[in-house]
Amino acid sequence: MSARKPETAAARIAPIATLPVFHKLAGRKVVLAGAGEAALWKAELILAAGAELHLFAPDLPVNLEGLSPQPGGGLFPQPRHWAPEDLDGAALALAEAEDNEEAAAFAAAAHARGIPVNVIDRPEFCDFQFGSIVNRSPLLVAISTDGAAPVFAQAIRAKIEALLPRGLKSWAEAARDWRSAVTERAPAFARRRRFWEAFTKMALAKPEEAPEPSDLADLLAGLDADTDRPRGQVTFVGAGPGDPDLLTLKAVRALQSADIILFDDLVAPEILDLARREAKRMLVGKKGHGPSCKQEEINALMVSLARNGRHVVRLKSGDPAIFGRLAEELDACHEAGIPTRIVPGITSAQGAAATLGVSLTERRIARRIQFVTGHDEAGNLPVDLSAAALGDPKASTILYMPKKTFPAFAARAMTEGLPGSTPAIAVINATRPDETRIAATLDTLGAAIASAEMEGPMLIMIGAAFRARNSEAISSPLAEPVRGAA
Repeated sequence: MSARKPETAAARIAPIATLPVFHKLAGRKVVLAGAGEAALWKAELILAAGAELHLFAPDLPVNLEGLSPQPGGGLFPQPRHWAPEDLDGAALALAEAEDNEEAAAFAAAAHARGIPVNVIDRPEFCDFQFGSIVNRSPLLVAISTDGAAPVFAQAIRAKIEALLPRGLKSWAEAARDWRSAVTERAPAFARRRRFWEAFTKMALAKPEEAPEPSDLADLLAGLDADTDRPRGQVTFVGAGPGDPDLLTLKAVRALQSADIILFDDLVAPEILDLARREAKRMLVGKKGHGPSCKQEEINALMVSLARNGRHVVRLKSGDPAIFGRLAEELDACHEAGIPTRIVPGITSAQGAAATLGVSLTERRIARRIQFVTGHDEAGNLPVDLSAAALGDPKASTILYMPKKTFPAFAARAMTEGLPGSTPAIAVINATRPDETRIAATLDTLGAAIASAEMEGPMLIMIGAAFRARNSEAISSPLAEPVRGAA
């Protein structure tokens, strides 16, 4: 029988250029030779880590007040050149060298003593590099390109900074402070893991709120009950008019912490791509003049999922508080005792105005803005619209969901005294790549919409403010659709 040949298992980790590690320096000696701008920036980092920094440079700045040692650390400036024996006992050695000869000498002195070395901006002499840091200490994120493109790493850092709530710092501190209590209460690994999973869900669900002793009590109570089911909640999130770049940072964070996302037909698919991969997505569309989920069914589903410990994100196009039936859904949650949060979004009117390049209010032209619904529960033009508001020539009127009822709206507005020559612009798919506009007047826009046969969410903007920026387009009553954002 032939011997079985050894099998090589596939590597679980792909090759990496450098090993990312976090070095504890509190109370330890670090040597830095040089006092240029780059060296002093490294000095700030080293001191922030609590090290005893020995700074050598014959041209030390007179004012070193910007370098503040942490408790347990210290700053020891030496106004002279470094010597090899200065490195004795150091944990790390850094230098700002004028040429390769000086860099090689410093690196050799450090290596002779077994000390990792970094020569600033000379990667060939470095045992380690400094990455770009996102500081939520004790939560830290470091980004490295192995010295290939520091500016690129800084750009990635800026994106992570924007997405990582600053409040997570307090949650990381709480994790450190609570660890011993958790270990004492749950010596078994499996139970501790359940605790930290519940802790993580709680932290990501409310990162801006500092953790309280009551949070620890709730988590430990769940642990004692031998359950890993956290308390559910519902977050109402405004998805904006369509362009994913218009999402707020808080909206992105909510999507990335969601267990289940209940979204409407009008939410752009690109928005859902920003949710965490594991989140379940459920369409609960309420499309005007077409098949829709009943509001009662949406309410019941939302409450049921939250009661089962899920973080439910109710994702609504535009802003959830503007024609989004937010009140009904909030009431359903409150009656069921479900905690809720609201994340506002950019409403379609704001997005459309931005791509048109117009101001919704202008001195002497438009004194106020009014958002008006284009249909009631039965799909008809509401009969209780304010006559005075409809006929106000100083208002910028934004008509939502008006595709079927605009002719009736225009006739009503003109009856109330608004001139038929008032500029009116229909915007379809506002802020999206296929945004389309039809510019006309109040008395001609209905016919222009009917002849264009456009598909997609529409709003209509009416008022003198739109003439000031689009007089050429509005001068043609049956203008061809203007495709693409301005």
